[in-house]
Amino acid sequence: MNNFYKKYIPYMFIAPAALMLFVFFFIPFFQTILLSLQDFSTDIYNPSFTGLNNYKILLTSREFYKVLFNTFLFLIFVVPVLSILPLIVAIFINQKIKGVSLYKVLIYLPVVISIVVVAIAFKWMYAQEGILNYFLSLFKLNPAGWLTDTKFAMFSVALVTIYKGIGYYMMIYLAALTGVPKELYEAAETDGANEIKKHLTVTIPHIMPTIALVVIISSISALKVFAEIYVMTKGGPLNSTKTIVYYIYERAFENLDLSMAAAASVVLLIVILIFSLINITFFENKRYKL
Repeated sequence: MNNFYKKYIPYMFIAPAALMLFVFFFIPFFQTILLSLQDFSTDIYNPSFTGLNNYKILLTSREFYKVLFNTFLFLIFVVPVLSILPLIVAIFINQKIKGVSLYKVLIYLPVVISIVVVAIAFKWMYAQEGILNYFLSLFKLNPAGWLTDTKFAMFSVALVTIYKGIGYYMMIYLAALTGVPKELYEAAETDGANEIKKHLTVTIPHIMPTIALVVIISSISALKVFAEIYVMTKGGPLNSTKTIVYYIYERAFENLDLSMAAAASVVLLIVILIFSLINITFFENKRYKL
């Protein structure tokens, strides 16, 4: 009986999590693949099997490539800032300064606020008569179409994601900074290194796996951006902020084109898997390798 418990009790503990994973991931995953191989354009209740035809249409669509371009443009705007700026903030917060706990709370506060609330607040700020254009008017500058001009719209939405994510990634960096030996900082000071050089030669090399992890996480999050787009621009103006997730939503729930939405979802899954495999192959294996 004791051997029975030792052998099977661990499986009983992981069974609930495995069941949840099966119901909410594997079943929808295979259903999505099946949907992507069918055609719902003629009859949404009785689709016909079309094989890979939906993928051929998708990969020859100019709109889809425009959506992919927008998605990676958003990633390029967001990821470098969310990889570097939170690190700089974490280094400052990690110093012995008065009121550091208050600073941590204030910086982390946007993380716990709903993204919808943050997006609505920024939409008011970006409005034609909003506070940003008010400040421009003080300097006798023309008001900008922050969300209505194709030159500014994507950058304006990216700022919301950056504002929302700084505190989250700052906490990850703060946890990593606690593992850097203080003796190395003392040795660098003895060699005459200033504050910037200390962090370039000591901090960054020691937390490089964490930096890589933040890059991967922020990249995957950028690829899945939706709420900001939905609340602020609806993919406009002229599709300049339409990302792949919003494209999937539009296809599935506005056009009722479930097969194309499913095909785009599979493409997105493949892209995210590539980023995940990069993380596992080059960073996670090194971290946990004994």
